[in-house]
Amino acid sequence: MTTTLTATTTPATRIPRGPRGLVWAVLRVHRTALVFWGLTLTAATAGLIWLHTIADAGIALVTTALSYVIFPVAAWAGGALIGRELESGTARLAWTQSVTPARWLATRLAVPAALLTVGTGAVLLLNLWARTDDNPNLVGDWYGPDQFAGIGPVAVAYALAGLALGTLAGLLLRRALPAAGVGFTAALLLHLVLERYREHLWPTVTRSEKGEFELPRSAWQQGWDITWGRHPGEGTPLSTSATFHPQSHFWPLQLVETGLLLGVAALATAAAFRLLRRRTP
Repeated sequence: MTTTLTATTTPATRIPRGPRGLVWAVLRVHRTALVFWGLTLTAATAGLIWLHTIADAGIALVTTALSYVIFPVAAWAGGALIGRELESGTARLAWTQSVTPARWLATRLAVPAALLTVGTGAVLLLNLWARTDDNPNLVGDWYGPDQFAGIGPVAVAYALAGLALGTLAGLLLRRALPAAGVGFTAALLLHLVLERYREHLWPTVTRSEKGEFELPRSAWQQGWDITWGRHPGEGTPLSTSATFHPQSHFWPLQLVETGLLLGVAALATAAAFRLLRRRTP
């Protein structure tokens, strides 16, 4: 007598094919970070509206936060977004379910990039609105390190550069904590270099006059050259020359730095895809 046994198997959990399935997977896996990001944006929005109704004094806090957004983004991208998934094997599991490595990485980059662009851009625009009369005594001078990086498109570019650098670190190290540290360090170096050489990204203006003069506060002063008579320091100088960036240089400097940051983001992204291709079949 022959007995036929019919085995009932439960199909393995599969990640739906196509962009929608991958996008949903990214949102579900990183929902904690997304909730935190959403709460942060909500708090920043409410705070800016409230500060706008009473005074501009506290707006500098939001501006500073925008200028340093690259650091947590880079650490999160290297540690949680990429490093943890490679370390735990989640990424390789996705690759066995009809999801190519390139599509997996593209989705891991596209979803947070879109959210960072929309979120950071929205807070940036609201911050500019809340600054109202742009009184430097309250909100700081336009050329201040925090103010410059937090009141223009460079804020969004810094976030995207941090995402790309963290992603590359995650693919290089394939471990969450080391990748988070390396991503943070790379973002810090980039931030320090651009802050150090920002004044050289656009040609300065030189103003020369007989005697002496003062520049307006809105001028980002770079240097002075004073010619004295026979006794330096006594009386009125014969001529004075000042090198500076006028306030009209804000947008040229912003656009050049934004371009450099997006270039870094593009190079890091290309390197990440190339590295992934070399390490996967």
